[in-house]
Amino acid sequence: MTEKRKTGRLLWEFLKGSRRYFAVGILFGLGMIACDMLIPQMIRIAVDSCIGSEPLPGWVAGIGGAGLAEWLRKELWAAPALIAVTAAAGALFRWLSTLENAKGGETLVCSMRDRLYAHIARLPYAWHMDNATGEIIQRCTSDVNVIKEFCSEQLYNLVRITLMILTGLVFMASMHIPLTLAALAYVPVIVGYSSVFHARIRDQFRECDENESVLSTIAQENLTGVRVVRAFGAEEREEEKFRTQNHIYTNAWMKLCGYLAVYWALGDLASGLQVLTVVLLGAWFCVKGNMTVGSYLAFISYNNMLVWPIRSLGRMISEMSKSGVSLNRIADILEAEEEKSILIPESGNEQRAPGNDTGMAQDASENDTLPAQALSGDISFENVSFHFGASTVLKDISFTVPEGATVGILGSTGCGKSTLMYLLDRLYELPEGSGTIRIGGRDIRSIPIRQLRSSIGFVMQEPFLFSRTIRENICIVSGNDPALLAKASEIAHLTETIREFPDGYDTVVGERGVTLSGGQKQRVAIARMITQKAPVMIFDDSLSAVDAETDILIRQALRQHMQGATVFLISHRISSLMHADCIYVMDKGRIAQQGTHEELLKRNGLYAEIFAMQSLNEEETGGEAIGRA
Repeated sequence: MTEKRKTGRLLWEFLKGSRRYFAVGILFGLGMIACDMLIPQMIRIAVDSCIGSEPLPGWVAGIGGAGLAEWLRKELWAAPALIAVTAAAGALFRWLSTLENAKGGETLVCSMRDRLYAHIARLPYAWHMDNATGEIIQRCTSDVNVIKEFCSEQLYNLVRITLMILTGLVFMASMHIPLTLAALAYVPVIVGYSSVFHARIRDQFRECDENESVLSTIAQENLTGVRVVRAFGAEEREEEKFRTQNHIYTNAWMKLCGYLAVYWALGDLASGLQVLTVVLLGAWFCVKGNMTVGSYLAFISYNNMLVWPIRSLGRMISEMSKSGVSLNRIADILEAEEEKSILIPESGNEQRAPGNDTGMAQDASENDTLPAQALSGDISFENVSFHFGASTVLKDISFTVPEGATVGILGSTGCGKSTLMYLLDRLYELPEGSGTIRIGGRDIRSIPIRQLRSSIGFVMQEPFLFSRTIRENICIVSGNDPALLAKASEIAHLTETIREFPDGYDTVVGERGVTLSGGQKQRVAIARMITQKAPVMIFDDSLSAVDAETDILIRQALRQHMQGATVFLISHRISSLMHADCIYVMDKGRIAQQGTHEELLKRNGLYAEIFAMQSLNEEETGGEAIGRA
């Protein structure tokens, strides 16, 4: 399918809920056009009747024009009154048409935003990592508005103007064919140079949109990371970065404005010459007696009415360029493949919907309607490898975690610790041929995502808090259960901190939890995960910002609470891992060592070296020895 057909089909789908509004708007627009077109004919009949010009054309007489002309000749007030009534009717039709058109435009925007948000919410985690937030927001706001403006104004006007031009040309041809041909002689010129500008303007609009996305991303990152900018005194550097991009964006628009200035100047020249031609030729025909005065006045009225619509056809070509760019940018998002609830069918283990006898795994929407049952069983990684582009992150990882065991994962930054857990939670999809991850003997790619993730509690290394209250952030998964909220807060050693806030749990944490310290944010995230009551819990360096004493208290409470749960502890601190049933030491994407704390110390390998360095650091800083943590 060609790009134009794809974007056209996408636009038609977007218009599904608003087509009726635009259709009704067009019908009222037809009434408006009829009124606008009748007024010059009334002027023509009135003028020619009053000065006794040539007989009325046959088609006018056939619809009662002769009687109307005689009435207008006798009653001088009638012509202005009739014109006023027709103009009032045209204004009413214009108001109704504009109203329905506005309804269609807002309905279109609503449906586009709903579809975009629903789709983006289901895109894989890796897609979000590859696309800047500022650019996504820009596409969902500016580009959506561009399409709305095109559909509610340009596309609507295209239909209205086309009908107006056709109707006007019929009236003009009925009065004087040679003069009509002279007026039409400029149309190919206008359409021709508009087509030439179309391709050039389209590319320039795309460049402007792309630079606007970059500018939006810079602004969004600086506003959300204002504390970092202030902490490092980087205001001037960030201002210069924004200013540079702003100038690039402005220059792109200036270049586009240059093209548009030439485009509109040529349009003004062509339109002015066309009007001049009609006025001079029409006057000459009147002098020669080939045209009545009323017809001349009516013809000039029609010509003036059609000059702007004809020019607008060229403008619509340029607007189509802009909207086409925006539609393609939105299509890029919608064409991104959503997360699949099940990637591969697994014999004997597939979930089936009622009446589904195919034996194939269901898609995400079908599985979302089924109750999610907690997963249980051993967790095994079998020859798992993973790559980011050309970079190898994990190499042939294999181990098994018995159900209910606590596993520690230790390693330097970038060794693949977090990636391992992202694969388990299917935030990253494990490609075919890169090994297998199983829970209870089932390949996780055959488990519906809703069931998998509801069974895995995840506290990430950088916890994200919404700009809401502490209560809402903790209860976002489980609902507002006061007893569960209090218990989770106690386990996360958060209760005393909450009491210090004047509004308690109803304290608004600000954007990304900006009003809380790093340790407080981590404890809120731990409390949130505890309320999930998941049989598998992952702590990805989630106590790194907590002081040593609080770390010990939280770990003791977690050990009591997590009885029966399978736990993964990722940390740079050996004190956070030393009580695990088994500790895996990772180095450069591989498992370098594994065993209990005591076993690993006896082997004098990488684990023992890290332990020795951390113990020495504790002693030098006067802290508690790591072995007694």
